Amino acid sequence: MAVCTCCSRVSEADSLVIAAVQIMTGIFCIFMWYLLLILYMGQIKGVFGTYEPITYKTGCSLWGIFFIISGISIIRATWYPSQRQLTCAMLVNILCIILAIISMILTIVELSTFKSVSYRNYGQAKLGREISRVLLSFYPLEVSMALTYAVFGCVGLCRKKEDARTADTEEVEDAF
Repeated sequence: MAVCTCCSRVSEADSLVIAAVQIMTGIFCIFMWYLLLILYMGQIKGVFGTYEPITYKTGCSLWGIFFIISGISIIRATWYPSQRQLTCAMLVNILCIILAIISMILTIVELSTFKSVSYRNYGQAKLGREISRVLLSFYPLEVSMALTYAVFGCVGLCRKKEDARTADTEEVEDAF
């Protein structure tokens, strides 16, 4: 991760890469949710019922929309840097961290508890669990990307506030 020499913040190129990874991760999660939607809607009611995991009911994969919004806010903060844009990008990234951790927990709970389903829906349930395993590998990626930007964004905001205070102090000293 390249850090600017003038201050401790993420460079523009790295910010854009983080944003691109977040947008791609969000799009992938939404596509996987759509696949799960088609998969679980096609279930046949059997003797033991249908398989509807908690991640499907809560729409954890659909939360990828927030990953996309986070990537877009990082791009805006990179192209038009201001304290307001950086704060907004940081808050959205913190929200993404929380949502990704909740998604990880729900996916782990789903994968650890598996009730048997009717033989007609067993293949769909097994495929759905494999999709959940794939999504489980993407949530730590999202946490790490959002955490990286949030930490360096916070350091950059603190640095900007210190620079503003120093500039104000120098203006007052120059006036005397």
